Amino acid sequence: MQFMSRDRIKTALLLLALTSLSFGLGFHFSGWADAARMIWISGVLPVLAALLLEILHDLWLGEVGLDIVAALSMSAAVIFGETLAAAVVAVMYSGGTFLESFAEGRARREMHDLLTRVPRTATRHWKGALEDVPLDQIKPGDRLMVRQGEIVPVDGTIDSALAFLDTSPLTGESLPIRLAMGAEAMSGSTNAGDAFDLLAVRSANDSTYAGIVRLVDDAQRSKAPMSRLADRWSLGFLFITVAFGFAAWWFTGDPTRTVAVLVVATPCPLILAVPVALVAGLSRAAHFGVLIKGAKSLEMMARIRTLVLDKTGTLTDGRPEIIAIDSPLGMPEDDVLRFAAALDQASKHPVAQAIVMAAQRRGVTLPVPSDAIEVPGEGVIGKVDGQSVIVGGEDFVAQQTGRTAGCHRGLSAGSVLVAVAVEGRLAGHLIMADALREGAGVVLAKLRQEGIKRILLATGDRIEVAERVTEGLVLDGLCTGLTPDQKVLTVLTERKNGPVMMVGDGVNDAPALAAADVGVAMGARGAAASAEAADVVLLVDRIDQLGVGVEIARRSRHIAFESVATGIGFSVLGMVAAAFGYLTPVQGALLQEVIDVAVILNALRVLRIQPDMPVVSEPNPPDSAMQRSVA
Repeated sequence: MQFMSRDRIKTALLLLALTSLSFGLGFHFSGWADAARMIWISGVLPVLAALLLEILHDLWLGEVGLDIVAALSMSAAVIFGETLAAAVVAVMYSGGTFLESFAEGRARREMHDLLTRVPRTATRHWKGALEDVPLDQIKPGDRLMVRQGEIVPVDGTIDSALAFLDTSPLTGESLPIRLAMGAEAMSGSTNAGDAFDLLAVRSANDSTYAGIVRLVDDAQRSKAPMSRLADRWSLGFLFITVAFGFAAWWFTGDPTRTVAVLVVATPCPLILAVPVALVAGLSRAAHFGVLIKGAKSLEMMARIRTLVLDKTGTLTDGRPEIIAIDSPLGMPEDDVLRFAAALDQASKHPVAQAIVMAAQRRGVTLPVPSDAIEVPGEGVIGKVDGQSVIVGGEDFVAQQTGRTAGCHRGLSAGSVLVAVAVEGRLAGHLIMADALREGAGVVLAKLRQEGIKRILLATGDRIEVAERVTEGLVLDGLCTGLTPDQKVLTVLTERKNGPVMMVGDGVNDAPALAAADVGVAMGARGAAASAEAADVVLLVDRIDQLGVGVEIARRSRHIAFESVATGIGFSVLGMVAAAFGYLTPVQGALLQEVIDVAVILNALRVLRIQPDMPVVSEPNPPDSAMQRSVA
């Protein structure tokens, strides 16, 4: 509403200025010069009054900009009888602010698209029937039906055999993705296939889609350091403009040259190009699934020199897969998996959830566990079908069953060993591994081409695990065995080499994300704490999205600088020409209007940026078959 009311005021001022200029010209060419001057003044005064109010508001906030030059030029033109020039300046200024609003409105179109896609109701399974309910009544655990063409209303997991989702409004992915039962579905996606059931895991207000809308809205209200730098440049340019104007008057005694100098410098591209380009960059990044929380973060992202990467969930996929199952008792693999997955339904640990999903993909029926007790970071104890079951690390299960932990042969660095005990006896092991993300090496090489000089891995894992996972990658350092506070120290230490970007997805990464110049969270599956602490959230869990964000940020900043330099260069040339009498006030105003339009149109090129970053395809969900060989 605030944007709409301000846009309406700017539109009304432009229409008033244009009308007075047109009618004044009609009276002027009809020989009614005095009437023409009065009409021109009547159109100038409202614009000047609105401008003065804007200047006073900015001064109250401690900001000084080039609006003062516009006020000086209009006032000087009226005082010295250059009413036509004053009218042209009024049209020029109101037209410039209108074009700026129009440009920012176009740059906000991704936000508008997001808002217009918000569903109002959802179809819920309830007591054997279907009912349409308001979105705010959906609770975690509700089973919903999503029909073909409908928007996924809340974050959830697929509760049907298969689903095809169009995620392009969220991630920029052009092709629908295939999701199997148990896979996660983001709110805001469109059902591109047959109807499917969705098991809600979050309320509408806490879901991805609502978070996207809030983040983009906050981002567009921010101000970048580059914008503040432009404000400081504006103050210097203001003094140069006034000095030029008074020098021309002093040496020639002709006040119209001063008016011409003032109007040719008003309004300066500094106050137009930077915000338009940066807001357009935010919208363009959002189109590709990179949510940058503000213009400040976008501008800083363009200057990054050091990249610090977490391992699990960032450089690796973060979803360990079962690569083998063994049993010293000879228990069938499906039974070992059934006991482990049934009990792990009571845990939200990533390894536990991966075991549950693996069992669901294999078609194993999972009973509801009872008396489940989770020991954080160790394992789960409970009952399945009346039998006591323990699932967790080898040491934890050994301690609970009163036996000595053994050393599992063939377990490679980077693998995870999950032990399963039934009725106090070791039933078997699940061997799991978390692989490096596909295409990670190509993306890191491209990031170096974008200007990032140092790339480091910061992980809490052992050195042998980190070396195995990053084999083949060109990294400048491996920082292993780190606690959360040591990750923060790593980020702060790297600042001596320039701005630092940290990428992570877990709760333990949140302090380092907050400490970095730019913190990036893998937001589609990452912890809420990391997404909250980060400056950038990647909506799709692919490392190539990071490169897309950096490329858009750098090109947006380059276009902003390009617009400023070009606009200022032409403005200075115009001021010199006006000071030497080669431009009249009216000609100077028209020239500056052409410069401003050119600057805005150039800044809007950001909306057409097509990243060159190589795109890594999202791997298909694993099929039900697992590797069954045990070393």
